[in-house]
Order: sequence, then C-alpha cells, then structure tokens
Amino acid sequence: MKTTAVAVLFALLAACSPKAGPPAKQDPAPQSPPVAVETPKPAAPAAEGDSRVKNPLGISDEEWKKKLTKEQYYVCRQQGTERPGTGALLHYKGDGTFVCSACDNPLFEAKAKFESGTGWPSFYQPINKKDAVTERGDLTHGMTRVEVNCAKCGSHLGHVFDDGPQPTGLRYCMNSVSLKVVEKDEKK
Repeated sequence: MKTTAVAVLFALLAACSPKAGPPAKQDPAPQSPPVAVETPKPAAPAAEGDSRVKNPLGISDEEWKKKLTKEQYYVCRQQGTERPGTGALLHYKGDGTFVCSACDNPLFEAKAKFESGTGWPSFYQPINKKDAVTERGDLTHGMTRVEVNCAKCGSHLGHVFDDGPQPTGLRYCMNSVSLKVVEKDEKK
C-alpha cells in the first residue's frame, strides 16, 4: 500500500511538472513587468474522504449526483483528478468558451489555452478571476499546491502553478471533466 501511494505521488508530480524542452528564445523586446500573484494561505489538509469543496449554491449531495456523471462528481465535488492524457478537451483547438461542467459558469477563453505537455488542458488566465475562479491552498497528497474552484458553484477544477507562459506566468492545470465548451455560435 505504501509503495502504491509513493508511486501515485511520483506519477502526479511527474505529470504536473512542466515539460522539459529546449530553452525558449529570448525576445529582445522589453518585457512587461511580471504580474503579482497573491498565493492563498494553505488550508489544513483534508482527511481521506473528507471533501473541502464549498457549496455556495446549496445543492444537496444527492442532487449533485443526479446532475453530474460519476466521473464529474468524483472530480468536481470530491476533488478527484482524471488520469493525464485522457481528457476530451486536452487537444481542443476551437474558439469557444470553457465553462464549468457543473453550473455553466464561464471560466476560460480558448485563446488563453496552451499546450503544457502535462496531460491536462492548461490556461494562462481565467476569463475574470473575480467571477470565474477562486483559489486556495491545498496540502493534500504530500504536496503544496493552489487549488482552483469554480467561483459560482465551488466545484474543484484543478490547480494553478507559477510555471506558465507570459503574460501571466501562470498555468491553470484543469481537469477536462470539470469543463465543457460553449462554441461561439451556441452563445446567447
């Protein structure tokens, strides 16, 4: 059991770390100053099976289970993680808007998506940080990370890291199952 836990930890660390590659070309043009990111203070780690997912909409657990697929419920409401490289939206190349799969809250524009090599859809910024996502410290699985949740329904989306591209330097590493795409022609 201990060996399995260590193997899972190493697999998660390897999957969520930036992909090694050739050094980026230096642009001789002046760079804009780095964006200051306020890192939330880490919360107490959740006990095994204990969900810290907030529920601002007041939807019961049974209602969430009816509304979401089994995998969506596991990721969005129980802070699970889909296996890297398996998400339906990993290679999405359209120009739609990524919304929360649990409540349809707009989260990310397709133009903010980039290929991180981690196996999960990655974005360098949310649509509107105040209305789209919330962030909080996450000490689970023996790591110090910043969890990203939907600002409207509290669903777990993924984590944010400070190894992304400019202009923000951030990588919002999201679970595909916690997202869905609304194409431009579907918007009202």
